[in-house]
Amino acid sequence: MQKITGIGGVFFKARDPKQLMQWYNEHLGLQFEHGFIQFKWTDEQGVKAPGSTTLSIFKEDSAHFSPSEKPYMINFRVTDLQALLTELREKGVTVSGDILDYDFGRFGWMIDPEGNKIELWQPIDDE
Repeated sequence: MQKITGIGGVFFKARDPKQLMQWYNEHLGLQFEHGFIQFKWTDEQGVKAPGSTTLSIFKEDSAHFSPSEKPYMINFRVTDLQALLTELREKGVTVSGDILDYDFGRFGWMIDPEGNKIELWQPIDDE
């Protein structure tokens, strides 16, 4: 059975993403670049470890989370996206769309029983 290896990202919608990103910067010190911030993983001693988690804010009318009508989406890291999607389909889980390949990994999506779109990400490597 394929398993999730971590949280790759959390994405949510806002009326004014730029203004909200500025608020997070001013009050929490989060500096967004190109609409997202990437938290690099470290081990217990603070030494860089493979992987990262992303936080991104989308416009409230973004269709990126479709067909879900929820204002957020979680991205889970996986080791074998194709195998996981095959298992999910065999178990009757709704898989949304086709696998998309980018230079930083492969992406697929599923819908949970509450209608939440879940993004599944198989990173190319854990820089």
